[in-house]
Amino acid sequence: MTRTPYAVIRARTHAGQAATEPATRSTGTGEEEPASDAGRTAPPPGATHAAPGQRPDIQGLRALAVTLVVLGHAGVTRFSGGYVGVDVFFVISGFLITSSLLRELSASDRISIRAFYARRALRLLPASALVVLVTLAGSWLFLSKIRFAEYMSDAFASALYAVNFRLAATGTDYLAEGSPPSPFQHFWSLAVEEQFYLVWPLLLFLGWRLSRRRRALLAIPLVALCAVSFGLSVHVTGQSAPWAYFGSHTRAWELGVGALVALLRPPRLPAGVAVAMTWAGLACIIAAALRFDADTPFPGTAAAAPVIGAALVIVGGTSPAWPGARRMLTARPVTWLGGLSYSWYLWHWPFLVIGPKALDRPAGTHLELALGAAALLPAWLTLRLVENPVRFHRALRGRPGRGLRLGLALTAVTASTALIAAAFPPSISSGEPAPVLKDALAAAPDPGARLTKALGTTGTRLPDNLTPPLTGITDIRSAVYRDGCHQNYAGTSAPMCVYGDRSSKYVVVLFGDSHAAQWFPALNVLALQHHWKLISMTKASCKAATVTIVNAHRPYTTCDRWRADALSRIEKLRPSLVLVSSSDAGTPAQTMRDPLAGWTDGYARTFRKLSRSGARLVALLDTPWPREDVLDCAAIHPLHLRDCSVRVPKALHDVTRRNATKAAARSTGVSVIDPQPWLCTTHGDCPVAVYDTFVYRDESHMAEGYAEALAPVLGRALEVRSGS
Repeated sequence: MTRTPYAVIRARTHAGQAATEPATRSTGTGEEEPASDAGRTAPPPGATHAAPGQRPDIQGLRALAVTLVVLGHAGVTRFSGGYVGVDVFFVISGFLITSSLLRELSASDRISIRAFYARRALRLLPASALVVLVTLAGSWLFLSKIRFAEYMSDAFASALYAVNFRLAATGTDYLAEGSPPSPFQHFWSLAVEEQFYLVWPLLLFLGWRLSRRRRALLAIPLVALCAVSFGLSVHVTGQSAPWAYFGSHTRAWELGVGALVALLRPPRLPAGVAVAMTWAGLACIIAAALRFDADTPFPGTAAAAPVIGAALVIVGGTSPAWPGARRMLTARPVTWLGGLSYSWYLWHWPFLVIGPKALDRPAGTHLELALGAAALLPAWLTLRLVENPVRFHRALRGRPGRGLRLGLALTAVTASTALIAAAFPPSISSGEPAPVLKDALAAAPDPGARLTKALGTTGTRLPDNLTPPLTGITDIRSAVYRDGCHQNYAGTSAPMCVYGDRSSKYVVVLFGDSHAAQWFPALNVLALQHHWKLISMTKASCKAATVTIVNAHRPYTTCDRWRADALSRIEKLRPSLVLVSSSDAGTPAQTMRDPLAGWTDGYARTFRKLSRSGARLVALLDTPWPREDVLDCAAIHPLHLRDCSVRVPKALHDVTRRNATKAAARSTGVSVIDPQPWLCTTHGDCPVAVYDTFVYRDESHMAEGYAEALAPVLGRALEVRSGS
């Protein structure tokens, strides 16, 4: 299972009129917009429209971008590619910030780095700090109690403009892929921009000096940097979607394209050319928003459409010719919305994530559209009462030292608040203590019968001796994950990961995907007890059946190569026992006319190859699946756990595939173990907690503790023999 990243936000900084700074004007989203008159004064607090002679069409372009992102996040299917709005913002940012820096270089032959960062701090931090603090409170009151610590870590990383790295790292964690989105996730694009602007002013200044103030020469290294970043974007998108999406190295070229437009200073174009460019640019952006969706490999080459589109609109907007798109983009309602774009971006995502929980209503397009529209009110209030008053305050304008100190103070307040909040998470109610499942099964003469009794008599309240506690279940990882033995999506060879009694001649192999790896805790207990040499060969989402499936929007060929390598290694190992298991999820790369026959053939081919090793083969069917967010459900309903349980047959993810596994096993003489009775009662109820142990860790995998407790039951089913 994969998780598609959520696109979001951008932001800019106000240009205070320091004596050494060029004349600039702050736009509604923080970029520094070129001023046509050097002596123009800053607009009064609350102003959201560009003055005559500015670039009000860019304000309109922001309005389009923010609207696309909000529509996409609200689930409007026609605009499923609305996340391209953030790419438009990157281009706008690169253009306006570079234009401002170039004016400063032209006027004074230098860049005041101190003043530059002070302007950004005054523009970005007051509003973002407010949103972080309010979102912290909303998360504490309404969101997942078990993920509160994760959200506080996201808040801390957001305050330090590093949340994009955290999101990229957690996005590549296979066992974290099913987690709900963070209410702070939208700060990733601010982090990307700030990381870019940590180095861009310095590089621009050095290039300015080395090129002897010739912009054409200055553009050459920027073109090279953009080419490298674009190449990385294309390459990494095919290798690691989270790092491609959230990485500053794969997004720098988008800001660089905007910077190139500023460097090359496109001349005032003929009316016909300008009209064609602006409409073509808008067409690229809107077409991308309409045609792209969550399955589009992004950014990669796909990001070229909105980036080129934004650049065309900016270049073509130098001419006010009718009927150019510039006229539409400069309409007063459009520029008003563009003036709110930064605040609207900041507020809309917490509204969409927290709003349904606060209202106790299921999320849906109509509700999320209403919440997105409602976020305009705090956005307007933030602009009027926070953003403009701070960035236009007389005590701060032209005093970069004060601006930097205020920025540091706001950062310290938000970061420390997140750390303090993490130390005081919301509590989860619980009932009376329950028997210890692991001990009960280990001591029982018939572990299976004892488990059946436990399933039928388990309580409906979360026991106060739950082990591990609900908040710690996802933190526990078995050795195959800690040691890197469970192969990621890119791996093509099966490493030799040996556990148990390494000197034993009785070799047991665990083979399959993560739904095979979930049995490792039980098998490891058995291996230590009975002196087995246990070898784990598992790979993320790689089916045991010899069937090519889809992963990351393309055939999962690395799985096919890994499977072939693993089967070859197993044949050479000559093991005593091979336990085969995999999830019933996964879409075949080629449509099957008869899925039962297709999957039966795929499993039979694998079983026949495994039989060449001479090992005894056991196929372990997929475990029943719980409802999504079962941990969240238990945290919300700790005293009514039946609200979180599921019943057979809904708990069986794909009955056709289960039947295919059984049919293939019968035809090849492979033994079959069905774990359904180990997770569900004889009446078909599948509880989320049995005695003191929680059953699941996410939307499909067993918790480590439950799997380990099942060791005696699995051992009895395997008719364990000693390897000593």
